[in-house]
Amino acid sequence: MPPMQAPSLRCLHTLRALAIADTPTPCFSTFQRRHASTPSSSPKPPTEPQRPAPKIDYRSPATVRKEGERTVQPLSIPIGMAGPPRPGQNTGVDTRSIRERRDDFVNFDKHLERRQQMKAQISRSYFRDFNEMKHHKGKAFIAPERAFKGEHALYFPNLHGRTLQDEETDTTKVLAGRVSVVSVFSSGWAENQVATWCSETQNPELHTLLDKDGAKGASEKAQLVEINHEPNFLKYWILRLFSYRLKAQRLREHWGRYFVVRKGFDEFARESVAIINQKVGYVYLLDPQCRIRWAGSALAEEGEKASMVKNLERLLEEAKEAGPMAGRAGSKAKRSIDDAEEPSEKKAEVVLGEVHGLS
Repeated sequence: MPPMQAPSLRCLHTLRALAIADTPTPCFSTFQRRHASTPSSSPKPPTEPQRPAPKIDYRSPATVRKEGERTVQPLSIPIGMAGPPRPGQNTGVDTRSIRERRDDFVNFDKHLERRQQMKAQISRSYFRDFNEMKHHKGKAFIAPERAFKGEHALYFPNLHGRTLQDEETDTTKVLAGRVSVVSVFSSGWAENQVATWCSETQNPELHTLLDKDGAKGASEKAQLVEINHEPNFLKYWILRLFSYRLKAQRLREHWGRYFVVRKGFDEFARESVAIINQKVGYVYLLDPQCRIRWAGSALAEEGEKASMVKNLERLLEEAKEAGPMAGRAGSKAKRSIDDAEEPSEKKAEVVLGEVHGLS
């Protein structure tokens, strides 16, 4: 058998070329060879990364989110309910008959509506209100410099609760016929925020316009109404158990103006008055027709306090310019509501109609 000869150099080059052609070339080696063979060009300046478009928070008309931070804007549109409040509304008690409940149970549209409400409640995080407190202490809007005009203002909803006089009543019975400063809070933190607006130590100019002891001529001044919304059943009864402390901090004449509300203040009513965070305190100025003419939220700033006092003086002047006829109508409306043991919707419409007709 003849001895095996070594392959020639040309044969080895041919075999190597065939082997390299069959195997894929790595991307990085091609990238390196390309840039090594081409002349180097001048490096381009780094381009600035594009920032995402600002997202608008539609939960509040005055709140804008931008780059993870909140920019608080002044409240520029009226807030409130479209219709005037009536005693007996938002009590939290189901007054439907058995037939009406049966009709609603078999109504598919009602089920879809309820499904959407439950979906919104489930999708809402329990810690959302706490997380919102990181931005400006939960402030949703800046108080407007001027009060809304009466013909454009919307109404404060009727709420049903227990006062410090240990009686169940409606807020409309207290608010109708007088200029009112209404504070709404749901926790100790929110109550401290409201104190920056309404306490005598932090806003003494406001208390010169408030009725303190119900003395003669008090109807020409505004009244302070406090609404403590506590939906939790256990916390509600703890408040009732320690109500003597709340009474000790207030004059006896003011016990009927402090409400503890547990039911009826649903999400729709809260959002209508711009309460988007229940851990924050809110303040409203109401005219004798229960219309919201001015509002503030969270901690008060110096400019907001001055705006509050200025607009309250304006509302008192408007009520005074309406003349004694407005005072008689407001007293008659309140007396008619108090005397009615079970006020119907028709009676309430007539009573409030006497007040609304003056505007």
